[in-house]
Amino acid sequence: MSRFIGFYDYTVILTYVSLLAAVSSMFYASQGYFFYAILFLMLSGLCDAFDGAVARSKKDRTEEGKAFGIQIDSLCDLISFGMAPAVFCFFVGVDGLAGRLILFFYCLCAVIRLAYFNVLEAQRQQTEGGANKYYHGLPVTAISIILPLFCLLQHVLPEHLFVALLHPLMLAVAFLFILDFPVKKPNLRNILSNV
Repeated sequence: MSRFIGFYDYTVILTYVSLLAAVSSMFYASQGYFFYAILFLMLSGLCDAFDGAVARSKKDRTEEGKAFGIQIDSLCDLISFGMAPAVFCFFVGVDGLAGRLILFFYCLCAVIRLAYFNVLEAQRQQTEGGANKYYHGLPVTAISIILPLFCLLQHVLPEHLFVALLHPLMLAVAFLFILDFPVKKPNLRNILSNV
């Protein structure tokens, strides 16, 4: 009997690395190293893209282990793709009453989306098993692609305009988290076989 609670096998390693990358992103953003903050956000998203496949590769997972995986993944996703992007945007300049309300709303939508995902995923795994083929709404991990791509505009826009446009971007992404529309889940095996 282990003296520690939780699960400590290879199925959760990428989830934990994703979390550590997100925390690093927040540290760098708070110190004004925005390039490194974005790099670590992208690393977090990359780890998250593969953590489910790694977890499913263990054939003898218990039901308790699967349930733990669902919960730990969403808790880490909240920090990685809810809090870390909000912290980044705050330090970049999304501030003031409007900016803070947008970032609060963004975090709230991320929480709602992840909680709803947990409910659906727990129900689905009881009947189907395997991997889900569709998302309901925009997955929170999408911010690890959207925000870095948007940050490329820093090289062509004045800083005040870049920050001004970051406000509606974060608001739009927040709404897409909770808007119910089907998003086909990318098949990583097909993507990797074509690389």
